[in-house]
Amino acid sequence: MEPVYGKEHIEQYEATNGEVGYLWNGAPCLVLTTTGAKTGKERKYALICNFDGDTAVVVASYAGAAEHPQWYRNLVAHPQVRVQVKGDKYDAAARTAEGDERERLWKLMTEVWPNYDEYVKRTTRVIPVVVLERVG
Repeated sequence: MEPVYGKEHIEQYEATNGEVGYLWNGAPCLVLTTTGAKTGKERKYALICNFDGDTAVVVASYAGAAEHPQWYRNLVAHPQVRVQVKGDKYDAAARTAEGDERERLWKLMTEVWPNYDEYVKRTTRVIPVVVLERVG
């Protein structure tokens, strides 16, 4: 079965509690729900993830584009997000990892998606590594 993208990926993931869509091209994924930075509307994104213990981690790579992806701009404006990992749905506080933590988590993320190391070569921006800490 070919991997799905975007809205279809999210719909299948949510409908099956991640049975379809958790693994995408061999990498684990979650669904991140943010609040639009400008619109205030709910926005959903299927993102490659890994875990630091029980804490989900994602990378705002945008495949090495010059600008940050919209979902990252949304969570900078509104760091309270919703996360779905398979059937587990929870509120989280998003924050950008810095320094030694970022370096450690970058390595964790390249274990599941080695292309991140290629994306760095395409951009001058520092690609954010985002920690999604469960709240409540």
